Amino acid sequence: MNLQKYFSTPLLLIIISACSSLTLKPADYSWPIENVLKVDNKGFVEEQRYSFTLKVKALFYEEFKDSTNFSGKEIRLIRDKVGFYYITGKDFKNVYVFEPEENGMDLENKIMVTEAGLVSPAFNQKSPNIELLDNSNKYLLNNKGIVR
Repeated sequence: MNLQKYFSTPLLLIIISACSSLTLKPADYSWPIENVLKVDNKGFVEEQRYSFTLKVKALFYEEFKDSTNFSGKEIRLIRDKVGFYYITGKDFKNVYVFEPEENGMDLENKIMVTEAGLVSPAFNQKSPNIELLDNSNKYLLNNKGIVR
């Protein structure tokens, strides 16, 4: 009985430590520059450097209410420090903020930028935020919306 007491406590500690999760912090997921990606005729964009492929057909439907007029268009994509993806493009009124999930992305926020549509959008990393330039207009964004 006494022997069981001495073995059960270390065994319990080993089991508990084996079940604990491992967290690696801090992590910086930001991409230093935006990626300009051309949509193929199937509705996909691909980034070779980050081994990244994404179907954006539903994004064009959400933005333009047309899921057939996407082939050859470009989207602009950047990732912030905490891992959110920001996506927009020429003639878009919004910036879409996505959070990665297993085998896809979930829309975190849809940020209205301009009713007229963006003319010449470009993203820059301004950690911890993302800067959106459109001609002479500058917007500082985070996953919650426009900071300034």
